[in-house]
Amino acid sequence: MPHTPLWKRILIWGVVLIGIAFAAPNLFYGRVEQHNDARDAAEKAGFTTAEQQAQIDLWPDWLPSGLVNLGLDLRGGAHLLAEVQVQDVYKTRMDSLWPEVRDSLRTLRDQVGAVRRQPSPDGTLKVAIENPAGLEAAVQAVKALASPVVSLTGAGQNDLEVTVEGNDIVIQLSEAEKVATDNRTMAQSLEIIRRRVDEAGTREPTILRQGTDRILIEVPGIGSAAELKELIGTTAKLTFNPVVRRTSNQSEDPGPRNRLLPAMNEQGVYYVIEDAPVVSGDDLIDSQPTFDQNSRPAVSFRFNTTGARAFGDYTAQNIGAPFAIVLDNEVISAPTIQSHIPGGSGQITGNFTVDEANQLAVLLRAGALPAKMNFLEERTIGPELGADSIAAGSKAAVIAMIAVSVFMIAAYGLFGVFATTALAINMALIFGVLSAIGGTLTLPGIAGIVLTIGMAVDANVLVYERIREELRQAKSPMRAIELGYERAFSAIFDANVTTLITAGVLFFIGAGPVRGFAVTLAVGIFTSVFTALYVTRAIMEIWMRWRQPKTIVV
Repeated sequence: MPHTPLWKRILIWGVVLIGIAFAAPNLFYGRVEQHNDARDAAEKAGFTTAEQQAQIDLWPDWLPSGLVNLGLDLRGGAHLLAEVQVQDVYKTRMDSLWPEVRDSLRTLRDQVGAVRRQPSPDGTLKVAIENPAGLEAAVQAVKALASPVVSLTGAGQNDLEVTVEGNDIVIQLSEAEKVATDNRTMAQSLEIIRRRVDEAGTREPTILRQGTDRILIEVPGIGSAAELKELIGTTAKLTFNPVVRRTSNQSEDPGPRNRLLPAMNEQGVYYVIEDAPVVSGDDLIDSQPTFDQNSRPAVSFRFNTTGARAFGDYTAQNIGAPFAIVLDNEVISAPTIQSHIPGGSGQITGNFTVDEANQLAVLLRAGALPAKMNFLEERTIGPELGADSIAAGSKAAVIAMIAVSVFMIAAYGLFGVFATTALAINMALIFGVLSAIGGTLTLPGIAGIVLTIGMAVDANVLVYERIREELRQAKSPMRAIELGYERAFSAIFDANVTTLITAGVLFFIGAGPVRGFAVTLAVGIFTSVFTALYVTRAIMEIWMRWRQPKTIVV
């Protein structure tokens, strides 16, 4: 056997040792998980409690602490299929368009007369004018409010469709704009759900669009589907509105362009507020749980430049007036403006618990959902089912390894032992790589690993058969081994490249557990080729140097 350069031997065994080091934390999963969670919580809070320090000390900081994330089917968790009510956005667009239509027709008052908004279905704006003779001018004025559709499929079309019914002008979104709006609504909903789930500290959620208006949400490790719905289903729409008056009459007429809203924490108290907010949650750039001057849980917030300017201007001009902080159509609090508040930061106080303040801060940071969601499917997968799946998968992997090892040793003797040793190293490398990249292990992923066990020795079988052929041609042991590896390489490479292509297709087209299968399969291909071609050869070299045999039996 030719002498393998020292640097190459160091590199091979270095990769093996690093892979085993990264795989080792998975043998102490619960302990390392507590260590990681406590460390992350301490870093986020900026201080460490005694309990957190005890959990951090469960695992040495100088050792790798990455773990293979367990998927929904192994860890348990929640599954939801939500339908986004994209039509809600059409209604919001028409409601917000009405002031613009009214203002544009106001300039034509001498031609169109009085302008009134007529009752109409959601998503449609119907406007009546007093003087039919001015209908054409009114239609042209409304059409001037339209804008080009911002999408590739809607190029050259406008966002508004304006028609006439009698003396009424009917306005609605064009079909191209509806498609573009649906896509924007779904993209925004996906992003907000992802941010809300991420803020809650869950691992490896699956959040995918399905069809035109549905979203699949699978979150491992969360207690129940109800808990997940509460986390992502809350609208969390925040606005800051001027207060007109405070009342205890829930039937009171708020008047035009006003709203009557209940107080969140005061039974029987209502506020009449102006409909148009001074600042909305869209201008919010940060919110954090904190404590007020009386050491009660509160939420601090900060606006962007636009929001800060509007907030500062309003507080400067309305010192002494109450100001309503409205969350999801309830008045959280209505403090009196004591002074000008420049800088765009403030604090929301109320009878919050610490958990409620944390939850509110998370929801405000994640923003408001653009439309309501109906949950069509909800399922909670208990951790017991996941534990059974892990046990069954582990048993299958152990049985497969034993069966393959017995076959290899029976067929190739000592060289089968070398292959079996490389197979064990291969398993460690798979878990090491998955831990290092933060991969997720699912039940199909375990199937991928079991499949890899069989594939891993395929390369060794090819190499050993080539070595046998060379030995039959009276080659020396060293030369036979060298030629065996050289001549088997192309076949091993071709076979694994085709499998790798298949894994790539599964990853890019598949979703959820299918992707988990593709990842473990791809990782297993790389590690099995490495162990079959390089690790077994390195083991053989050590044995040959040690025993220096004149003949070998493969």
